[in-house]
Amino acid sequence: MTSAQSGSSPRHADPDENPYVEAPPTDFEPVEELSEGEAAEQASLLRAAVREHDHRYYVEADPLIPDETYDRLFARLEALEDAFDLPTEGSPTRRVGGEPLDELETVEHVAPMRSIDNATDADAVREFDERVRSGLDDEGFDPDDVAYVCEPKFDGLSVEVVYEDGVYARAATRGDGTEGDDVTEQVRTIRSVPGRLRGDPPATLAVRGEVYMPRDAFEAYNEELVERGEEPFANPRNAAAGTLRQLDPAVVAERPLDVFFFDVLAWETGEERAAGDEGGDESDAPRRPDAHWAEFDAFDAFGLRRTDRVERVGDVEAAIDYRDRLMAERDDLNYEIDGVVIAVDDRAHREALGSTSRAPRWAFAHKFPPRTATTTVEGVTVQVGRTGRLTPVAELDPVDVGGVTVSRATLHNPAEIEALGVNVGDRVRIYRAGDVIPYVPEVVEKRSEGAYEFPERCPVCDAPVERDGPLAFCTGGLGCPAQLERAVEHWARRDALDVEGLGPERVEQLREAGLVESLPDLYDLTVEELAALEGWGETSAENLVAELEATREPPLDAFLAGLGIPDVGATTARALAAEFGDLDAILDADEEALRAVDDVGPEVADSIRTFLDNEENRAAIEGLRERGVEPESVEVESGDALDGLTFVFTGSLSTTRSEAQAHVEAHGADATSSVSGNTDYLVAGENPGRSKRDDAEDEGVPVLDEDEFADLLAERGVAWPPEE
Repeated sequence: MTSAQSGSSPRHADPDENPYVEAPPTDFEPVEELSEGEAAEQASLLRAAVREHDHRYYVEADPLIPDETYDRLFARLEALEDAFDLPTEGSPTRRVGGEPLDELETVEHVAPMRSIDNATDADAVREFDERVRSGLDDEGFDPDDVAYVCEPKFDGLSVEVVYEDGVYARAATRGDGTEGDDVTEQVRTIRSVPGRLRGDPPATLAVRGEVYMPRDAFEAYNEELVERGEEPFANPRNAAAGTLRQLDPAVVAERPLDVFFFDVLAWETGEERAAGDEGGDESDAPRRPDAHWAEFDAFDAFGLRRTDRVERVGDVEAAIDYRDRLMAERDDLNYEIDGVVIAVDDRAHREALGSTSRAPRWAFAHKFPPRTATTTVEGVTVQVGRTGRLTPVAELDPVDVGGVTVSRATLHNPAEIEALGVNVGDRVRIYRAGDVIPYVPEVVEKRSEGAYEFPERCPVCDAPVERDGPLAFCTGGLGCPAQLERAVEHWARRDALDVEGLGPERVEQLREAGLVESLPDLYDLTVEELAALEGWGETSAENLVAELEATREPPLDAFLAGLGIPDVGATTARALAAEFGDLDAILDADEEALRAVDDVGPEVADSIRTFLDNEENRAAIEGLRERGVEPESVEVESGDALDGLTFVFTGSLSTTRSEAQAHVEAHGADATSSVSGNTDYLVAGENPGRSKRDDAEDEGVPVLDEDEFADLLAERGVAWPPEE
């Protein structure tokens, strides 16, 4: 594969012509000082540069700039597009997700997405090779000329992605092979899917890819779900499939999906169109490669991410050897595979062999044997998580599963135990896949009476256990030692109070030493007490005490995030802080008031109220305040002076557009992003976009400049601009 490694493949942006590719400047002049033409030119350069940086980071894993520099470029592009109403079709900024969908539409594939015949037995692969050679011989080809391309068989979700004139057009799931679900907006958010191809792609290019969730990202995401009190995904494939079928693309954008492309479904040069034009020249139309191996070169040239674990071999024994080597290495990969695909390389050979109604005759999947084993349940342990969620774990008679000795497997939750009917003494099947926690999919021999009886009281603190659907929770709150340790770890997290020096081992040590029996006890720690502990010194003790002292007046949102309220992460905590302004208002808010906050629905409101009503949790909050930990209040403007009005903003104002929207909303108005018949006023700052002004003219909506807007607000007793 020469083109992928030569560094000569085309780029989205030439560093000699685009200043934002290598060592880009980020000290931009204010947006309001740019003309519309200057803004459009800068945005064009930024779009090309961001595409190049996305490719280098997500496809080549070789970034050119630090993350913070990329963030500044991206933010500048968003600001320009927003301030000048620049078109965003095909822009990298569209990856953040579009409007939620009502349902997934069904679309027809440009070419069939067939299944592949498969087997775990090497002899079945040899029989496939015999069929290939016999078929080629019957069609007049030399059977000794056959070569195979071997590649991993990814365990994700297969998709068709279509590009028109090099621009991302649509995506669909495999479905029944002929039709699939339209997931265009969902796939658009995946960073490794280019919005625009590099180089000289054909007029229409349809490629097949596999969407997956990397193992390390899957583990981190599952931990996040558990911390929020939500059910984790069983494996990366389920996580990828469940994410891609989300109706809200913004949700998909927040989840760590990735993709590998591995096959061409359609390659159309547009020759018919060119030939129909007077003087049309077909000589420059890019031709489809004659072999699958060469198509990987084209993928590299177009900027389509593909695996580097592909090999071209000359006989079936080498293909079987490839499969055996990859099976031995599968646990070292950051993605799940369940076998390898062995495919005839030459396209003329493929066309001669053809396909059945279900599968091509020129490809075969050599699957890995399932990683399962049978053993006996010797006991059940119930673990307690940070949110109080109880997770049952089967203690097993140790058994080898795929080369790894497994002695414990998750039973997920009490509902899963009831569904399996599993109990101590039963013979069960154990399933293990890569780094996924082993689990019990079935009971193969019932040797006990009934199912394991889930405890009615917490095994750690003896507080009552409550069921919430399939899940069970300890009601002990922060008074439960198991929850306390994890709560302290959560309090110290970077996205909460950001206390360095409070990792899991140290938190456990502090609790076992009797120094931290509740969250407020952190603020009673002294240098002398800490320095006396094993592994501590004067300096480390002083550093931790200083870190804690610095958090005595935390931002309100950080305090809320640090409490570890189920379903309340950093985003929801900011929304709560902005809505209520101070801690007491949040403590006193009922569910109806909580539901009025952006990002807070009925379930989250119930979760917040349940947490705050728990005696142990409320005692911990009061204990923190007694020790001088008092979150800073946020000034909240509220009123109804603008009630009933709807504003749309365009152009550059004396404050940012988001601040303008928040200001009118704080006084009872609505602020939307597009003009409609329900809009009362379009507020146009400097260099306003044409589209919103045209829409306002069509709808008969009055257009105000900033001075006229300020006068309108003054008549209603509202100041402009907002006071800082």
